[in-house]
Parts: sequence; C-alpha cells; structure tokens
Amino acid sequence: KELAENAQQQAADEAALKAAREELAQALDKMEADTQAKQALAERREAAAQELGEARSAAQADSDAAHQSQLSIQSLKARLASTEEAVRRLQEQERALSARQAEIAKSISASQEPQEQLRAELQQALDEQLQLESELAEVRQQAEAAEEEIRASEGQRAVIEEAVQALRDSLEALRIDRQGLEVRRKTIEEALEAEDEDLQEALARLPEDATEPVWEQRRERLAKRLERLGPINLAAIEEFQTLSERQQYLDAQNADLEKALDTLQGAIRKIDLETRSRFKATFEKVNDQLRQLFPKLFGGGSAYLEMTGEDLLDTGVSIMARPPGKRNTSIHLLSGGEKALTAIALVFSIFSLNPSPFCLLDEVDAPLDDANVLRYSELVQEMSQGIQFIYITHNKLAMEMAEQLMGITMQEPGVSRLVTVDIEEAMAMALAGAPA
Repeated sequence: KELAENAQQQAADEAALKAAREELAQALDKMEADTQAKQALAERREAAAQELGEARSAAQADSDAAHQSQLSIQSLKARLASTEEAVRRLQEQERALSARQAEIAKSISASQEPQEQLRAELQQALDEQLQLESELAEVRQQAEAAEEEIRASEGQRAVIEEAVQALRDSLEALRIDRQGLEVRRKTIEEALEAEDEDLQEALARLPEDATEPVWEQRRERLAKRLERLGPINLAAIEEFQTLSERQQYLDAQNADLEKALDTLQGAIRKIDLETRSRFKATFEKVNDQLRQLFPKLFGGGSAYLEMTGEDLLDTGVSIMARPPGKRNTSIHLLSGGEKALTAIALVFSIFSLNPSPFCLLDEVDAPLDDANVLRYSELVQEMSQGIQFIYITHNKLAMEMAEQLMGITMQEPGVSRLVTVDIEEAMAMALAGAPA
C-alpha cells in the first residue's frame, strides 16, 4: 500500500515537475522576448534622442537665422530711414539753391545797369584808400619817432635819477662822517684837557709825515702791549724758563704730530688712489658683465652703467636699460617684470666678480612671465656649474630647471613636514619602471 502511494506521489511529482519545466521554458522565452523588446526600445530611445538633438540644433539654427534676419531687417530699415532723410535734406537744399539762383540772377540783371558808375566809385574809393594809407604810414612813422624820443628821454631821466640818488647817498655819507669827526674832535680835546696838554703844541711836536691811521695803529699796539704786560711779576724769569721748556716740549710734540699728519695724508692719498683704481676697474667689469647678461635675460636689447659725477670717490652710478623694441628714456618707464629682470642682470653682474659658493634667491621670478622665467632659469642653470643656487619659487617652469626640490606640506593641522625630491633619481626610477 505504501509502495502504491509512493508510486502515485512520484507520478504526481513528475507531472508537477514537468509542468514547472514547461512554465520555466515559457518564462525564459518571455524573458528573452522582453530583453529583445527592451533592446529595441533602447535603440528607439537613442534614435529619438538623436532626432531630438538634431531637431533642437535645427531649431537653434533657425532661431539664429531668424535673429540675424531680424537684425538685417532692422539695419535695412535704419539705412532706409537715413537714406530718406538724406533725400529730404538734398531736396530742401535743391529748393534753397534754386531760390538762391533766382535771387543771384535778379541781382546780376539789376547790377549790370549801374556797373560803370560803381566802377568809378570803386576807383575813387581805392584812390582815397591809398591816400589814407600813405597818411597813416606817415602818422605811424611820426608816432614811432615820438615813442623813440620818449624812450630815450625816459632812459636819460633814469640815468639822471640814479646820479642824483648817488649824490644824495654821498652827501648823506659825508654828513655822517662829519658828525663822527666832530665827536672824535671833542673827545680828543677833552682828553688833552684832562692831560693838561695844548692842542697846538701837540701838533707842533708831531713829525711832518705823521698820519692819523699810522698813529692810531701805533696807539692800539702800545695799548695792547701794556694790557698784556699787566702788573709786575717777580717770578717772571722762573716762569719764562718753565714756559721755555714747555714750549720746547710742545714744539717737539708738534713736530711729531706734523710728521704723523704727513704720514696720514700720504696714506690717505695712497688709499684714495687705490680706491679710484679699484672702483674704476670694478665698474668696468660690472658694466661688461651687464652688457652680456642683459641681452641673455631679455632676448635682445642693451644695458649699461654710467657715472653721474666726475670724482670717482663720491660719484653715483645710474643704469640705462633698453629692452628690445623699446626706446625708453628712463628705467622708471619699464614694467614690473622688466625692472625685476634688469635688477637680476645687475645683481648677477656684481655677483660674478667675486662669487660665493652658494646663492639664495627668494621669489625673484614672481613678477616674470613664462618667457622671461625660461630665460632666467637658463641663466641660473648656466651659472650653477660653479655656484650652488638655492631659490624659493612657486613657478612650475622654474621648478622644472631644479635638480632637487624641497617643499613644506601640512598633512595634519599644525604639523608641517619637509618633502624632498631628487629629480635625477625620480627620472631614473621613472625610466626603470617604464615598460620596454
């Protein structure tokens, strides 16, 4: 019984399995049909999208064409309006010229009759004009002669006034001198009265060749000598010996100082001569280097140094720079980049005379464009054969010329880190890792 039930169950399961397989096959067929339909719909969607894009492009082109047509219509309308306005103005001018022509014709016909009378009157007027012009010329000559006489009289009057003023000044000076002499005469008379002397007797005792300035100088010398003598000093002899010894010592010291002064002056002259010689030689070397480096940095042009003074010890130095294609009269007319390149050329010219083992450059290429940065980098690379250059830059072209890069990065807030890249090693690693 159980075997029979199992056989029935097995038959039912096989029938169900067969039905499930048929349903699976139908589902697979339906899925394949749906997939094909989906592909067809996708293709139709892409075609529709393409057609939509083409339609939009065509619509945009039509819109642009319509806009251009509208602009052309407006332009043509404006030109038509201006043409109509010009035609109207020309018509008005034509009417005005026609009226003017008629008036001129009338005036010509009217003026032909009294023409002989007008010619006679014109000739008479011309004769009167010539006569008046001749009279006017004579009057002008008379006026010029009068003005010349007035100017001469004014010049004479000015000369006379100057002479009168000079005489007045001389008279005033003589009055002042007379007053001074009067005061001195009274002073001398009072002094003679105080000394119980008679003026006439004192004059009789004077030599015949005696003059006031000479005796005044003699009096002043005697007064100064008496003032220097002062009261009588009993220890004058001992003081004289002491002062004599002091004078001898000071004379010896003075001789030593004068000798030392001569030595110092000789050394100063020698230093000045050496300074002038070295300054001139250094100036010429720097000038030659500048003439060579400036065209390299600018790709042409010229630059040179010139002294602003004659004396080499206190002269100034000015730089004359003319980049290619410019005729500037002053370095202040250059742009920021051109000024920076000129300064680089001058600094490198000075630096090349006595170079140090290394050179530090900080943001020198900041104001330069790419072409100038390339020439600047090539010059640095050329000079780096004998000098180690350390330069700070943010320019990619300048970084490409470097042999080793060092940068500061901050991966974490507040923590800086130094990153170093050797360009040769990086190139070697890149070549080694490249596929054959």
